[in-house]
Amino acid sequence: MSSAGMNLTLKVWRQASSDARGEFRTYNLPNVSEHMSFLEMLDVLNERLIQMCEEPVAFDHDCREGICGMCSLMINGQAHGPDKETTTCQLHMRRFRDGDTIVIEPWRAKAFPVLRDLVVDRSPLDRIMSKGGFVSVNTGNAQDANCLPVPKRDQEKAMDAAACIGCGACVAACKNASAMLFVSAKVSQLALLPQGKPERGRRVLNMVAQMDEEGFGSCTNTSECEAACPMGVSVTNIARLNREYLRATLCSEDTV
Repeated sequence: MSSAGMNLTLKVWRQASSDARGEFRTYNLPNVSEHMSFLEMLDVLNERLIQMCEEPVAFDHDCREGICGMCSLMINGQAHGPDKETTTCQLHMRRFRDGDTIVIEPWRAKAFPVLRDLVVDRSPLDRIMSKGGFVSVNTGNAQDANCLPVPKRDQEKAMDAAACIGCGACVAACKNASAMLFVSAKVSQLALLPQGKPERGRRVLNMVAQMDEEGFGSCTNTSECEAACPMGVSVTNIARLNREYLRATLCSEDTV
């Protein structure tokens, strides 16, 4: 690659609103530094579009540190791009080569309608969380660390599930647009810990009901969700979700 940088061809999905018809538009972007992040590359594209009196490309971003989950993009058909366990904001242009064509799309799911260009409405995930992702037990003041022993294995599993940042890549990667990995992570992080036990039954029933109401599909058992997850959340959480759901449906309200 020359010191001048890469010359790239970008095929970007443009859609003015939810009701408008979308289409791919092609942009040539020269002199892209390999040290840029993918979002910085899009910033440069938007600067050029503004200079040409064209509408910049709308895309989600916030922390740009791989924490917030906002940078939701399909890049060459892969959620967050080609690198494993990497968010779009952490993807660097050195992953691409001079002369490459990069196709950039929003998440594709019925439950995630496109708002504009690359921005989708992911509020269904928030509504699922509000249905059961909380603990109402009065825990009082902070206890001494040794007063509430939690097995190390359970601690680690709960923390691994809690790593989910709610980006929706699992939904975008699944051919059925299933949100099972997201819901299972949120159910697991509380069901594994003593603080989450009192409401475990109501929680899983309410969250699964909301997931179905939002129009997400069923699990395909192909593990595409795990492969696309930037935090590496395991599909073993889906098995736990199924067990928690079965338990809640079989037990009475007093016992769940």
